[in-house]
Amino acid sequence: MTLYGIKNCDTVRKARKWLEAEKIDYTFHDFREDGLNETMVTQWADVVGWETLFNKRSTSFRGLTDAEKTDITQDKAIALMVQHPTLIKRPVLVNNDKLLVGFNLAQYQAWFA
Repeated sequence: MTLYGIKNCDTVRKARKWLEAEKIDYTFHDFREDGLNETMVTQWADVVGWETLFNKRSTSFRGLTDAEKTDITQDKAIALMVQHPTLIKRPVLVNNDKLLVGFNLAQYQAWFA
């Protein structure tokens, strides 16, 4: 199981703290330090949909040019997320072919029940 995110993200910290408190073994993959590739993001988008993965409320999204913000398709969103990993809603928890985006205590509890 791998938890993807950014170390200094509060939501990622909450997810890591919860996983550790529950003694759930996982590997942490930092987007900035460990990188991200198009194949990985495409696979995630295929599972949960690019709209779920792409964070339009992020500071990174607000920093995009008007051209980048308009007419967003799956391909464009994936290219933007690879170029600007902070556009990805965090954290992304991957366990085999299952995927959970964001941290919601009830969702995590249900996932591991």
